[in-house]
Amino acid sequence: MNRIFELIEKQNTIAIVGHIRPDGDCIGSSLGLYNYILDNYPNKRVDVYLEPISEKFKFLNGAKEIINEPSHEVYDISISVDCSDTERHGEFGIIFKNAKNTVCIDHHRSNLGFGDLYYCDPDASSACEVVSRFLDMDKISKSCAEAIYMGIIHDTGVLKYSATSEETMYIVGKLISKGIDTQFIIDETFYRVRYSQNRLTGKALMKSKQYLDGKVIASNITLEDFEEFNASKEDTDGIIDKLRVTEGVEVAILAYQIDDKTYKFSMRSISYVDVSVISVHFGGGGHIRASGFYIIGDYEESLGKILDMVSKQI
Repeated sequence: MNRIFELIEKQNTIAIVGHIRPDGDCIGSSLGLYNYILDNYPNKRVDVYLEPISEKFKFLNGAKEIINEPSHEVYDISISVDCSDTERHGEFGIIFKNAKNTVCIDHHRSNLGFGDLYYCDPDASSACEVVSRFLDMDKISKSCAEAIYMGIIHDTGVLKYSATSEETMYIVGKLISKGIDTQFIIDETFYRVRYSQNRLTGKALMKSKQYLDGKVIASNITLEDFEEFNASKEDTDGIIDKLRVTEGVEVAILAYQIDDKTYKFSMRSISYVDVSVISVHFGGGGHIRASGFYIIGDYEESLGKILDMVSKQI
């Protein structure tokens, strides 16, 4: 038995904490771990703390039990999933900090290393893949498999990104053997979009511009764009992937406006540019091929600084 579950066996109350603005991998790793522990240790109390999640993920078992408000309870164990540092816990950081024992399970290259038990593999496709290494595949339920599979699908772009490995495919095969509806999970959580999302995507694509001899493509979404299409931050999902597949492009950049002074930048690369280096420079983090950060300042001025850094790798 691994050290994480040796610890879990000895404790009674467990908190699972993900990152702010949870994505599919964060939700999947949180709920996958939640279901596995409750299935195999029914006498344990397990709570998942995340910011409100999209409706499309609420078919997952345990999604409706997610707690959206922080607590000052002192848990026996708090497990951090898919977080490169404790700042990413947001208002739930107090739960991790107050716990008697802390565990970090992650896959971000920018992980700072925290927790009493720390396990991070930057070569793994997803936090869900890392979590699955601690689970006995014979004891994984269908509910657990659905969550883990969904998270892997989201962080690998439906198994197409470069971090998808032989191990990833092996794990996916084991999860599929549990009888999960793979088509439903992929279509409803990854591909299905709202009308407002279609319109916002169209606007972002129309505004896109190419730089550095066509090797970089960038676009931005303003507060006015969100208002025009009655769209939300959630509607930005998938836009950067459409920019990324533009012919001749190595790096795709998408920025969306948070408020009058702040932009959220996301970056993707195809084969040789390490975008994580750029993101870390601006106070963010992520992976070699996918990363993000926030900048306070003008979009065009900020983009210029980013392009300067990209040009050194092109």
